[in-house]
Amino acid sequence: MAFVNHVTKNLAIKIVYYGAGLSGKTTNLRYIYGKLDKSARGDLVSLETDTERTYFFDLLPVKAGLIKDYLVHFQLMTVPGQIFYEASRKNVLRGSDGVIFVADSQIPLLDANLESFDNLRRNLLALDLDINEIPLVFQYNKRDLDNLIPVETFNRLFNPGNRPYVEASAITGAGVFETFKEIAKLTVPVVREKVFGPKLRTENKTADERKVDEAVGGAERMEPEVEYVRGPEEDAHMRRMKLRTLEEIETELDKLSREFLQRGKKPRPS
Repeated sequence: MAFVNHVTKNLAIKIVYYGAGLSGKTTNLRYIYGKLDKSARGDLVSLETDTERTYFFDLLPVKAGLIKDYLVHFQLMTVPGQIFYEASRKNVLRGSDGVIFVADSQIPLLDANLESFDNLRRNLLALDLDINEIPLVFQYNKRDLDNLIPVETFNRLFNPGNRPYVEASAITGAGVFETFKEIAKLTVPVVREKVFGPKLRTENKTADERKVDEAVGGAERMEPEVEYVRGPEEDAHMRRMKLRTLEEIETELDKLSREFLQRGKKPRPS
């Protein structure tokens, strides 16, 4: 469920990027971060512990338009891709308003994609959420490489319900904002109805969706402020927070999600 602050007139929609390790989830967030104006984005944050491997919870608050007179923030998060971080992925998924499943298009990674998607289904069930009901967009990533799984195969295996899907190359930015806009179109009406009820007029809904689309589309047309490449350099623009336990990570995630809503005053409609 979205976080709402009725005093500051801020509303946060939580979007989780889910997928196998190295499928491109964090690359999506880093590309979005690099394209957005500083005034329209928060910090790119990594939470980690002292375990053998690192827990990554990339959090990027993005300002995008208005619903009624509430300023919308999209809280973008990724889950750890490694399959043994079961509790971590479930905790990040809790309270999500929409999910982007990032699939690696390389043929050798088909089994990893299938395992990750089944894991998503099971974790949603554990949280009393139905994968057929939650807003969901598929991103078929790394389409710039060779030896690829056909899109028709992806849709037959993962998407028989004909949910929105985008062919992408997150490392170059192709399809990144298209994916973001697709999940925004799905989540905004659902969150609007949950928070404000179903009585808004249709033309108001259309206007609100247009404002979000314009905000995201404006970022899409910008030249990247930060270029990300694979390698150690990509951590230079990330704020890293060292924590001791998974419980501390859960607490910090909730704090980061809420604190952004405490800032600012009631926005003026444009």
